Amino acid sequence: MAEPRKQRSRRTRSKPSQPRVAAALRRLLRWALRGVVVMLAVVVFAAFFYAGVNPPTTPYMFAEGRRLGGVEQTWVAMDGIAPVMGRSVVAAEDANFCLHWGLDVTAIRAAMDAGGARGASTISQQVVKNVYLWHGRTLWRKALEAAITPVVEAVWSKRRILEVYLNIAEFDTGVFGVQAAARHYFGVDAADLTPVQAARLAAILPDPKGRSASNPSQQVRARAGRILDGAETIRVDGRAACFER
Repeated sequence: MAEPRKQRSRRTRSKPSQPRVAAALRRLLRWALRGVVVMLAVVVFAAFFYAGVNPPTTPYMFAEGRRLGGVEQTWVAMDGIAPVMGRSVVAAEDANFCLHWGLDVTAIRAAMDAGGARGASTISQQVVKNVYLWHGRTLWRKALEAAITPVVEAVWSKRRILEVYLNIAEFDTGVFGVQAAARHYFGVDAADLTPVQAARLAAILPDPKGRSASNPSQQVRARAGRILDGAETIRVDGRAACFER
C-alpha cells in the first residue's frame, strides 16, 4: 500500500527586521549627504575658478561652434567696453541688477502675476545658465540655476558678472560677446560704441538671430530708444554704481 505523499513545505520569506531597515536607511542618508556635500564643493570651486579665469567657451557656444564650424568671439575686459554698453544691457535686461542678490523676487512675482508670459531671469541667472548649465526650461535646470546663482553672487563682484555676461552673450548667429558684436555690426571696437549703438545691441538680445543692430526694424528702434532713456536713468539714480568705477 503506497504511502501518502508528504506535502512540500513552502518556504516563507522572512520580513527584514526593523534594525536592518533602519541601518539601510541610515546608509542611504549618509550617501545622499555625501552627494550633496560633493555637489556643493564642485559649485563653490567652479564659482571661485571663474571669478578670476575667463571662461574659454560655454556649452551653448561650443555647440554652435560645432554646428557652424566656428564662432566669432574676442574677450575684452570691462575697462575695454564703453561704460554706456554696460548701462544699456542692465537697463534692457535687469534694471535692478545692483539691488538684488542674484534672484529678483519682485520680477519673479510680476512674472507669476502675468501667468508666466514674461521672463524674470536676472543677468546673474543668465550668466550661470550660460557658463555652467545648458539651455532649456526644465524644472531641474531652473532649480540648479536658482541654487548656483547666489553662490556666484557671493563670490563674484557685480562688475565681474556683467563683464562675463557681455563677453558670452549671443548677438547674432555665431557672434558672441560685445567686441565681436561691435565689429560685426558697426566696424568699431567695444570701447568706441556710441550710446545709440550700445542701445541697439542691447535691444537685440532677446532675439539675436531674428533682429539686427545695424539694420534695425521699427520694433528694435523703439526698444533701443527706451533702453537709451533707461541707461541714462540708472546712471543718474545710482543703479549703475555697482559695476562702474
